[in-house]
Amino acid sequence: MSGKRQGRQVMSMGNTIITIGRQFGSGGHEIGKMLAKELGYKLYDKELLKLQAEHSGIAEKVLESYDESPTNSLLYSIVMDVYPSMNYVGTSLNQQIYQAQFDTIRKLKDEGNCIIVGRGADYILRDYPDLVSVFIHADLDRRAERVAEFEKITVAKAKELIIKADKKRASFYNFQTEKKWGSVDSYMLSIDSGSVGYAGAVKMIEAFVKSREAYIESGSPKDM
Repeated sequence: MSGKRQGRQVMSMGNTIITIGRQFGSGGHEIGKMLAKELGYKLYDKELLKLQAEHSGIAEKVLESYDESPTNSLLYSIVMDVYPSMNYVGTSLNQQIYQAQFDTIRKLKDEGNCIIVGRGADYILRDYPDLVSVFIHADLDRRAERVAEFEKITVAKAKELIIKADKKRASFYNFQTEKKWGSVDSYMLSIDSGSVGYAGAVKMIEAFVKSREAYIESGSPKDM
């Protein structure tokens, strides 16, 4: 896990990839942004769409309309093969988009330390030894207050928006992976941002990465 970066020394072997799954309104993007600044990592959230467009030739606006939306089982079949090599000919737009997403995320692990928000990246990179997967969540009321303030809407409307967004993300994740979105069994670390705040969440992730590095360097002893 690599220490070749600006900022605080955290990992020391290959490129470190931190993936962040998040409930809507829990601050996953903001936490990722703060963490990226603290560690000197690159952050990929909506930026992934631009990379996908460059790699696939599909218009970025089209990719936005399919972003984290469940449509078919192609991505699931792709990720069953960790290193897909076949070229899909005559496939649907849905299939081309998922192929572009999969390829783009897989390439990022070779391009330096980074943080990837959403898009099932933890599952796509599940075989990568220097992966750290995180899920950010918070109480619905806390999230609703935050979303209501940001979007200038009522708390009731914010809750409707949150429930709809979470349902979409859960459907996308559950459909393309063998895991359950938001479940503690699906991630290495789960953090309640409503209890520790964004800065606290960043510190917890940093501490986890350091602890994991020490554990790996010690030979991963069986201490259970």
